[in-house]
Amino acid sequence: MTIERTNPAGLHATPGYHHVTKVTADQLIFLAGQCPLTAEGELASGGLVGQTDQVIQNVLLALESASAGPGHVVRTVIYVVSSVREDLSQVWAQLNASPLAPAFSTASTLLGVAQLGFPGQLVELDVTAAL
Repeated sequence: MTIERTNPAGLHATPGYHHVTKVTADQLIFLAGQCPLTAEGELASGGLVGQTDQVIQNVLLALESASAGPGHVVRTVIYVVSSVREDLSQVWAQLNASPLAPAFSTASTLLGVAQLGFPGQLVELDVTAAL
């Protein structure tokens, strides 16, 4: 498998992700949107920080189950229930300070949204990986 990450000339500088991710792979792995639910199905406590921590744990477990890790991630979409830019920046910083950080050097999108699927849910992460 090869992953080529680039930022073509003429596009704006990024805060760590790449504009283009080109992949040659034997397998693609698509994770369902990972929510901040514990193994017991309960919403993680601790507000946005606690929920983001739970999402990180869930993504790492899901990747491991597919024999993949953060370095195999080729695309992420991060959903945050907020219209406040600082909330989105906080989640981005928390993700990039976590063991999942290599996943965010690839093509990535960060969105502020009005609502997610579970009552009280503040964050969700959509991940595609390649082996």
